[in-house]
Amino acid sequence: MERFKPVSRARRMLAVGAIAGAPFILAAAAIPPGSMPYGAFDPVGDYSEETDVMIEHVFLPWEDVSLISLLDADEYALERGRALMVTVEPWTWTVDERNTPEFLRNGILNGYYDANMRGICQVLKDLQSPISVRWGQEMERDEGQFIWSGWEPEDYITSFQRMIDICRDQAPEISVVWSPAGDDGLEKYYPGDDYVDLVGLSIFGLEQWETDILGGARKYQQWLDETYARVAVFDKPVIVAELGYAGSAAYVTQWEGEVRQPQPEKPLLSGVVYFNQKEVYPWPDGYGLPDWRLENRVISN
Repeated sequence: MERFKPVSRARRMLAVGAIAGAPFILAAAAIPPGSMPYGAFDPVGDYSEETDVMIEHVFLPWEDVSLISLLDADEYALERGRALMVTVEPWTWTVDERNTPEFLRNGILNGYYDANMRGICQVLKDLQSPISVRWGQEMERDEGQFIWSGWEPEDYITSFQRMIDICRDQAPEISVVWSPAGDDGLEKYYPGDDYVDLVGLSIFGLEQWETDILGGARKYQQWLDETYARVAVFDKPVIVAELGYAGSAAYVTQWEGEVRQPQPEKPLLSGVVYFNQKEVYPWPDGYGLPDWRLENRVISN
């Protein structure tokens, strides 16, 4: 997903987080109010001193990567008492060296990429933080961003199961996150109860796009209600694995006031993880690269 850059998203070596009206300034590193467990993908370290952050999210390509970076991520998370969620993206972050979807799919199904996953999970087994592995996210969304999305469901499911079998063989203590975007039809890609410990969702709010394309700005709760209903049928803990929002001060404040509020009518909802980085893949309809970073998400009208 090209969501990151090393600190010591170009989907580049390992991106490790250092896991309305009147004038309004949003505190850059403020944790939203509420009690919902909160985490962040935070390559610039805005949340480094926040004691209420429980999940450190990192992204990792499985080609052209220095796995030593995982040790740094583990140390960083341990120092702050955070669990580590590792999103493994099955490609290289070097754009002009990426394979085709067909090559990737056939390579996984034929065992060509077994060593890539095995190597990552051999490192994960020795980390001290609680580890969750999120492989091949947003698989049901065929918009051209990921070479593993939009496949025939049976091919994705077989690939997911193969990779998780390999990882569990090396690191049996991991938790597995199956993480669709949240779109209609996601259920066709569900790999089975034995292969899923948590279900992830991606929720991004861009006020201008919603206003122009959907006819009006939407609240976080509206997106959550819609996507949660699609995954609650699996009866697995649910986490918003990627969360971002940008727009007017009133819009951001609205979202900020909702994302960590208790959801008693959603008993499976277990946490939210903010994506504190600028987007790397253009939004549809010509809306460019939204900036979800804390200090930039309030957009002046």
